[in-house]
This record gives sequence, structure tokens and C-alpha cells, in this order.
Amino acid sequence: MGRHIDTGLLMLRLGLGVMFVLHGAPKLFAGPERWSALGRAVSDLGAPVAPVFWGFMASFSEFFGGICLALGLFSRVASSLLLVTMGVAASWHLRKGDRLMGSSHPVELAIVFLFLLFAGPGRFSLDERWRPLRRLTGRSLKTG
Repeated sequence: MGRHIDTGLLMLRLGLGVMFVLHGAPKLFAGPERWSALGRAVSDLGAPVAPVFWGFMASFSEFFGGICLALGLFSRVASSLLLVTMGVAASWHLRKGDRLMGSSHPVELAIVFLFLLFAGPGRFSLDERWRPLRRLTGRSLKTG
């Protein structure tokens, strides 16, 4: 089974990445009014400043995080951003009174992004493909 783990990670990243691009695009391109509405979820957490900024960041995380996740590019950064976004979404649902089952979708996704943060993108990713370049660049900078 271990020999299929990279294929499994690729399928997970592609599936979630595409869904987050589709989910984030309407939010991202809707503009400041929509961002402000999204950003109010952060206000409820004790950061009542700049709801437009926080809404934009959530939209940005979903759209560009989804692209990065699908490509396996900056995978851990994308997973971190999406983990925080899903954490805020879950807490918003819980504060709204949805209880655990009503907030299960963002909770489940947060668990998946936490897993990807630790596991990494797998062999079939741009991060992995460019790893030798980073090593080369790092060595040449240290010796240069």
C-alpha cells in the first residue's frame, strides 16, 4: 500500500484544490461588499478591524490556496492558509449555534489540511519537482 501513497496525495490535492478554486472564485471576484460580509466572521473572534481585508484574505486563501494545492506548489503554505480559513469558518458555525454537526464540513476540511501540512504534497507535486533546484541554489549561495 505504501507505494500508492503519492498517488493518493495527488488525488486528494487535485480534488480539494479544484473544489476550493470553484468555491473561492465567486467570493474573490465578488468584490469588497462580499469580502466585508465574509470578514465579519473574524470580527466575531475578537478582531473587529478591517472586515474587508479579512474577507479578501479568506477568498484569496480559498482560490489561490486551491490552485497551489492542486499543483502541489507551496503546499504547506497553502495548507496553513486553508487550515486557518476552515478554523474560522468552523468557529463561525459554532458561534451561530450550528453545533458540531452543523460545522462538520469546515472541521473535517481543517483536519485534512492539518494532515497535508504535516504529510506534504507527495512525490507528484511541483514542490517535490523543484526540491533539487532549491538544494542546488542553497549550496551555491553558501559556497559563493
